[in-house]
Amino acid sequence: MKTLDSNKIAPYKKLIIVISILIPLVVGALFRIRISGNLSFLPPIYAGFNAATSLLLILALIMIKQGKISLHRVFVRIALLLSILFLACYVAYHLTSDPTVYGDINHDGILSDDEANLSPYRGLYFALLISHIGLSMGVIPLVLYSYLHAWAGDYTRHKKLVKFAYPLWLYVAITGVVVYFMIAPFYA
Repeated sequence: MKTLDSNKIAPYKKLIIVISILIPLVVGALFRIRISGNLSFLPPIYAGFNAATSLLLILALIMIKQGKISLHRVFVRIALLLSILFLACYVAYHLTSDPTVYGDINHDGILSDDEANLSPYRGLYFALLISHIGLSMGVIPLVLYSYLHAWAGDYTRHKKLVKFAYPLWLYVAITGVVVYFMIAPFYA
């Protein structure tokens, strides 16, 4: 792999900062915007992107442990691509769909007392969802900076960041799948 000239790394660092700020702001703003359309088919697709990302991250770790750097790079790049596709599908779905209420068995958008009492995993769902959302925002700059340092050939910094980025990215990808399976029965 051709490495990035270390003199050209500064603009990418600035871009990572901008991306890391804009993505959470844009996603947060999108929850207040609705456009017409029916993209209700997207949640299982973007959950699949998360599942595939999880698998690729595990394979990337195995490859680097075995010294298979080229395969490691391939798996990480595909995981990055799938994460971008996840984000695009997630945004598209939430632009066109009202929020789904966990436990809303009759799909009326309101959680009645009876429905709430029938949802024993509600606390677990929200704990996973909140940690998933919070860490998904924090992992963006970690993953991008990790990738940038690898691209620049600075493997010392890459390894230092990956110690944090990897488990967080894997957690976010796995919990994305778990959260999907927990909320799926309540989609209208």
